[in-house]
Amino acid sequence: MAHENFTHDPAIDRFNTMRESAYLKFRWTRKTVVTSVLGFIVVPGLLYYTTVKTNRRWNWNGKRKGEPLSVQA
Repeated sequence: MAHENFTHDPAIDRFNTMRESAYLKFRWTRKTVVTSVLGFIVVPGLLYYTTVKTNRRWNWNGKRKGEPLSVQA
C-alpha cells in the first residue's frame, strides 16, 4: 500500500492547526479594516458604477462584420 512510505511532517500539522483556529484569534486592526472596506465596499461600488455607466452603450444583436457596435441615440 502507499501508506507504508508515508512520513509525518509536524510543520503541516502546525499549519493546518493555525488555519483552523485563525478566526479565534482575529482582531480588528487598521490593516484588516482597510482590507475589509476595499473588498466589501470600494470594489463592488466601482463595479456597480462601471456597469451603470456602460449599460446599453453597445448593441451586439444582429451585428455583422464592419457594422459599428455603438447604439445610435
